[in-house]
Amino acid sequence: MIPFLDLKSLNMKRATELENAFARVLESGWYIRGKEVESFEKEFADYCGTQHCVGVANGLDALVLILRAYKELGKLKDGDEVIVPANTYIATILAVTENNLTPVLAEPEDRTFNIDAAGVKENLSNRTRAVMPVHLYGQTADMAGIRTLAKDKGLLVIEDSAQAHGAYDGNRRAGNLGDASGFSFYPGKNLGALGDAGAVTTNDAELAETVRAIASYGSHKKYENIYQGVNSRLDEVQAALLRVKLKYLDEEITERRAAANFYLSRITNPKVTLPQVREPQAHVWHLFVIRHKNRAALQKALTEKGIQTLIHYPVPPHKQKAYAAWNGLSLPVTERIHEEVLSLPLWPGMGQEQQSAVVEALNHAA
Repeated sequence: MIPFLDLKSLNMKRATELENAFARVLESGWYIRGKEVESFEKEFADYCGTQHCVGVANGLDALVLILRAYKELGKLKDGDEVIVPANTYIATILAVTENNLTPVLAEPEDRTFNIDAAGVKENLSNRTRAVMPVHLYGQTADMAGIRTLAKDKGLLVIEDSAQAHGAYDGNRRAGNLGDASGFSFYPGKNLGALGDAGAVTTNDAELAETVRAIASYGSHKKYENIYQGVNSRLDEVQAALLRVKLKYLDEEITERRAAANFYLSRITNPKVTLPQVREPQAHVWHLFVIRHKNRAALQKALTEKGIQTLIHYPVPPHKQKAYAAWNGLSLPVTERIHEEVLSLPLWPGMGQEQQSAVVEALNHAA
């Protein structure tokens, strides 16, 4: 069996360093918001090229807290519209509705799966106050165009960078392409913790301070609460483990690109649509996602050959029961994407023998 992702082997490569990091926390006697979190926040901010990073409990919280902070700062209010990709993972939209804001679903580019400035422009209204582009599968959205439009219209730009650690748009990394960005460090991400974890990056000191306070019971100072906050903090253990893994992120991205290029140059099945890349050295290949008109049959054929594949994502947000009021919407590009996408096995260190088996099975599938 060729697994979709061999997470165990990835982490075992760093086992000694990870164990040492855990031991360092254990021996410190300090387990919440200590030196490990402080150091990781600085290191990840430096990596992204931002002035501030605030560690939080998970990626969804990162987005929720950004929007909540903007409300506390008076830049958003209940009912304001936030333009989001229609084909995103539901977490992006949950962050918007959790804050009593109104998501507006924009169709993505059929070629890259990401929204662009044209898609944002089509969905503008007099209630639009923000746009939340998602860098889906590891490729950034067309941020130059989106930023230009946002500046002209006075909109906030909030990146969902959950799948794009280390990705570039021009000479700037994801996390430093808008007003603020939310990251997930879920274990399967390119930079993954050994549990849930997340972060907010920004160049806005006031926003960072507000996010940090809301995430700690609304407190900027112990026992003094200025907001009705929540508890969403990156803990010392996960921060220490992430510090180890951050050192190897660029190396592992290089390996992901090599694996992706192997697929791109060898998959020749005419019924398979390969992913389209805007900037070859900018994509970080969190996922390698192909398209096929008869996905079920293709997935079955690959499974029979011992190849595990996944679907990201089978049901678009507007067809979910959680948003039943949207179930009647027609979003043909999004719906076609969700009916056709299939994610192939890819991870740093994946052997060419394994990749060749995937290619062979795919090229001989109907």
